[in-house]
Amino acid sequence: MAIPRQLPNAITIARIPLAVVFFVLLLLGGTYGLPEQGLRWAAGILFIFAISTDWVDGYLARKYDIVSDFGKLWDPIADKLLTGAGFIGLAILGEVEWWIVAIILVREWGITIHRLMVASEHVVAAAWMGKIKTAVQGVALGWALLPLHVFIGLGPWTIITAVLMIIVLVLTVASGIDYIVAQLRGSRKK
Repeated sequence: MAIPRQLPNAITIARIPLAVVFFVLLLLGGTYGLPEQGLRWAAGILFIFAISTDWVDGYLARKYDIVSDFGKLWDPIADKLLTGAGFIGLAILGEVEWWIVAIILVREWGITIHRLMVASEHVVAAAWMGKIKTAVQGVALGWALLPLHVFIGLGPWTIITAVLMIIVLVLTVASGIDYIVAQLRGSRKK
């Protein structure tokens, strides 16, 4: 079965407006799902759907051998917009500490800016550690965004969310260091 060559890129680009809609729903849904719990559920479900498309577009591009420089460049940008909206939204709502969000965003956007700066020379695809980091960010944010405290209680939900965010922080910093080391090794070989 053949698929349109631009389908993976279209899926990638679709994450950008989804990130905006998700962010608005999250803020309207309020903290811990109150007072508009339905909007908070909608925001969480939309985030999980949108972050899942990251796997879909990559799978299609590899399976049908239609990996493109456009996709290599824009896929991480779309991911950063979506996850960044999640982290910032949760910080605005007071559910994740701003210092954690700041460190994550500095790493995410610093590397994204570097990718854009070197894009005319070569496109830097995501490394395995960066892919793991993005997957763990997706799981942690999905957990934090859904108002699951209704089922397990606010205390346990808050503790699990905090632990997940620390894991995300460590992976984000470690993958950033891995990226910098790889880029330095690559530049020395030239």
